[in-house]
Amino acid sequence: MAVPQLNNLAAAGCHKLDCRVDELSEAADTAGFALLEADLSGTKGKKNLLIALGAATGFPNEFGANWDALVDVLCDLSWHNAPGYVLLLNNVSPTLGLSSNDREIAQDIFDDTVVYWRQRNKPFWVFFA
Repeated sequence: MAVPQLNNLAAAGCHKLDCRVDELSEAADTAGFALLEADLSGTKGKKNLLIALGAATGFPNEFGANWDALVDVLCDLSWHNAPGYVLLLNNVSPTLGLSSNDREIAQDIFDDTVVYWRQRNKPFWVFFA
């Protein structure tokens, strides 16, 4: 994972991680991006996914652990002011531990977050590892 690729606004999106985690971490650090890392091993259900994302990424204490709150914090990130963002979801299962409906909602939120930040000229990446 090279820094120029992370800086590619048009390529930013949701991807399966195709390099080692330490390579991604180094590239994010070199680019000055905020790396938000969540370990989702064994996570099952919407509530547990949201709690894991909140705990691992330093979401504000008032994080409501619902879909709307996830949208709000992913589109704010004022506590992580950076030229770009990398959300790394480690040990993720193919279903994210969610029902098909909740998985679709989560994916839509990730995709919409990428677009939100792209409109503000900041790359936002979601990597599934």
